[in-house]
Amino acid sequence: MDTIEPGKWVRLRYRMFDSSGLALEPVPRELTYLHGGYGELLAALEGSLEGRGEGETASVYLEPEAAFGNYDPGLIQLVARAALPKEIEPGMTFEGVPGEDSDGRLYVATDVTDESAVLDANHPLAGMAVRFEIEILELWPASDEEIAAERERSAPA
Repeated sequence: MDTIEPGKWVRLRYRMFDSSGLALEPVPRELTYLHGGYGELLAALEGSLEGRGEGETASVYLEPEAAFGNYDPGLIQLVARAALPKEIEPGMTFEGVPGEDSDGRLYVATDVTDESAVLDANHPLAGMAVRFEIEILELWPASDEEIAAERERSAPA
């Protein structure tokens, strides 16, 4: 049987649930990734799929530190409304805090008043344990060129 290992493309269908079993997305998603630590999947999730075969299913539970990280209150910034675009509204994202040198993080406006806005760089699922229900749909070997391209794409800048 063909199994998941480094150098193989994996096409899977997954759905995420919180620790109480509530679906975090309305419908399952499909994803194709190259197995081998190229950053397309959470490391703990990718590791749990190693050795599984086409057609198999898996239920993988991850604590926050292995999923989207622990919630960090230090990643919240209160910013004066004058430093932000006039049309700001909750849900808008910014690369870095406007008016400051970018720290490379994406900040989401979570609350907006006439005087200020709260910008949060935590992942929306930070601090949550999650369970993934996964179905492995298809496996096939990657070419040397595809592996080289993934290595280049995932290399630190």
